[in-house]
Amino acid sequence: MRTLTTAVLLAGAAFLGLALPGAAAAASPTPTPSAASDGEPPAPTEAGTSFRAATAVRPGQRATAQASTGDYLYWQFPGDAGDRATVRATVTLPEASARQAGTSWRIDVYDGLRRRQACRYGSDSRTLAAEARSVELTCHLRTVRAWAEPWSNDPLPGAYYVRLTAVRLAATDIGLPFDAALDVTVEGAGGAAAVDGTLATPLVQGSSATVEPEDGWSSGWWSTRWLWTAGGAALAALAGIWGYTLTRGNGRPAGVPGRT
Repeated sequence: MRTLTTAVLLAGAAFLGLALPGAAAAASPTPTPSAASDGEPPAPTEAGTSFRAATAVRPGQRATAQASTGDYLYWQFPGDAGDRATVRATVTLPEASARQAGTSWRIDVYDGLRRRQACRYGSDSRTLAAEARSVELTCHLRTVRAWAEPWSNDPLPGAYYVRLTAVRLAATDIGLPFDAALDVTVEGAGGAAAVDGTLATPLVQGSSATVEPEDGWSSGWWSTRWLWTAGGAALAALAGIWGYTLTRGNGRPAGVPGRT
């Protein structure tokens, strides 16, 4: 009996040793591509002026553009199930001597249905003082869900649009040139964000160009929840076998001697 019990415990420990590293690897941040490499298009150097003309940006690239204050700049990037995206935009204005007053800047992120997505945290709207030259805006988005109720505003897989513009500026400063830079990073949320079900198709509406994830859109059926489910079932079976062996060994009625 002692040999069987030891074997059961060793088998359970071995299974956990295989399952836990897999779950940890899935929950770790998803690597994002850096600047343009072999076979990858270079980072864009211009931005669109509408949703339909939004410039496609891959996570990990640094997109740049030059425009005039008062313009609306649009980019788009892919958001797949389980992704947590962070959007950072940097605005650099001319020397302070060329401006008359401070300006307020804002970034808004919309999903494929043109629904504005709230930031979990970050500064998506900031004011640039008249004597300052540069300001950075940040929006940490919620985790993209594989599926959600029709009435909810949960972020779903598909294209995400970033709009950058000045929301308050002096009339005398309209038309001044500025430089913009956009950085999008994505990390995976792991099995904790997995849900049952999947969206039939990603939310990608007609546009001049659309970026897909490097490995294609997720099918939505696989997550680390399968590992934990299988692991729990295996451990329950092993615990049942162990309990059965203990019951057989110690379940004799009192006063009845065992066989020798």
